[in-house]
Amino acid sequence: MNELYFWRETMETKSIHIKNMVCPRCISAVEGILQEQGIGYSEVKLGEVNLTKSISEEQKQRLSKSLMSQGFELLENEKSSLIAQIKTAVIAQVHHSKEPMKENFSSYLSKRLHHEYTALSKLFSSVEGITIEKYITAQKIEKAKELLYYDEMSLAEIAFQLDYSSSAYLSSQFKKETGMTPSEFKKQSDPKRRNLDSF
Repeated sequence: MNELYFWRETMETKSIHIKNMVCPRCISAVEGILQEQGIGYSEVKLGEVNLTKSISEEQKQRLSKSLMSQGFELLENEKSSLIAQIKTAVIAQVHHSKEPMKENFSSYLSKRLHHEYTALSKLFSSVEGITIEKYITAQKIEKAKELLYYDEMSLAEIAFQLDYSSSAYLSSQFKKETGMTPSEFKKQSDPKRRNLDSF
């Protein structure tokens, strides 16, 4: 497999965009790889690493192989990078943010990625075969499954956390995505959940 990478030059750092970083453990894993290889960085966040200085072609190749061995992938071009950044932003908001959004996803993504939402939406649909809205819904339903499984919140509380207007609307979306109601899902002995990077 060819090494895939995308570098964005900034005045002070180089940013590497990495596919399949979906949780805080992924950040720790990537930090471990960077430290192991002696590569300096100022920040590692979901989907992105800010390096403190340039690295050689040999270092890039070693880094790429190490990342691939852990299930990550350096991104090749700007389109691939943008797709990954959209997914990372959605996952960060849906799965790791404690606060409900104060704006809609289109504004959130546009501000975070510095692109018009219509352009992001068109690119995402053309590459992924689904809309950003469909991807967001799928991630919200996965989060709802997690919260239902742990049974620490009511359906109304889950709906509020996931920015649904009502528990009835969440229930209808849940059934549409999974084929069962939230209460039917909770009765399962082995509820099926998908990996966040499998969408």
